[in-house]
Amino acid sequence: MGDLIVLPGQGRKLVTKAQEVTFKATGAQGSSVSIFEVVVPPGFDTGAHFHQHSQEFFYILEGELELMAFEPTERTDDDWLDWESADGDRLVRAGEGSSMFVPPNTPHAFRNATDRPVRMLFQCFPSPDHELYFEEIAEIWSTCRSVDAEAVARMRSRYDVRQITPMRFEPAAVQAAGAAAAPAN
Repeated sequence: MGDLIVLPGQGRKLVTKAQEVTFKATGAQGSSVSIFEVVVPPGFDTGAHFHQHSQEFFYILEGELELMAFEPTERTDDDWLDWESADGDRLVRAGEGSSMFVPPNTPHAFRNATDRPVRMLFQCFPSPDHELYFEEIAEIWSTCRSVDAEAVARMRSRYDVRQITPMRFEPAAVQAAGAAAAPAN
């Protein structure tokens, strides 16, 4: 079978403690959009960030994520969970069938505050920026040595990721954080 039909469980897979990414459509196949199936473990938080050139689309297949996609009235450097837009938008708890579209220059984030993995479909335009990003971040996370935060920041900048608040992976704190989170809007 060619690489244009990808059955369940198939596709190039990158697995780290912080996420599992399966490539479904790539620039190498001629796609202008990179499409991935992503498993987000409990306690993973992308941190608020934006892309100057890329646009993204997320569709939750299984589970629940906290989502945010708006310009806040005030950007804080430590955390995005209490951000609010001028129109009163706040983070949303989103379950199966929910989606989030992110135009360029829009701050956005997601967090798995539950005790179960979340499975989502993730699309990014243009390819192959996120393909290369996932390959490099998987390599960094797979090392046993401590991660050089400045090297990660330089790598993220190369792939149009402008971080506002820190990326976090805190699986032990998931249940307490999930219980304290604000209700969905």
